[in-house]
Amino acid sequence: MIEYPVGVGTIVLLLTFLFIVYIFLFTYYEVDDSLLRIKSGFLINRSIQISAITKIEATNNPISAPATSLDRLEIFYNTYESVIISPKEKRGFIAHLMQLNPNIQDRTGL
Repeated sequence: MIEYPVGVGTIVLLLTFLFIVYIFLFTYYEVDDSLLRIKSGFLINRSIQISAITKIEATNNPISAPATSLDRLEIFYNTYESVIISPKEKRGFIAHLMQLNPNIQDRTGL
């Protein structure tokens, strides 16, 4: 890339950078009366029944997830499923979920 400044390497780096920015800008979570919708660019589009959520834990797990921060929440639902997300206002997000489903166990310590 140093020897040939305008070439394939530069284009690949630029496309990678633009993809990462796109994912960060278009990752969001929506809560309505019965669903938690998780959207991360065009890669992830998941809906979870709020009534199926059993537990929420705080985590710093760096595993690939629809989360734009390492300060994350792991949401457990159904029997063995979980998803890691990173809402901006964690306390308000958890309070809203627990208002809709009081059976959720809050193990975040927030």
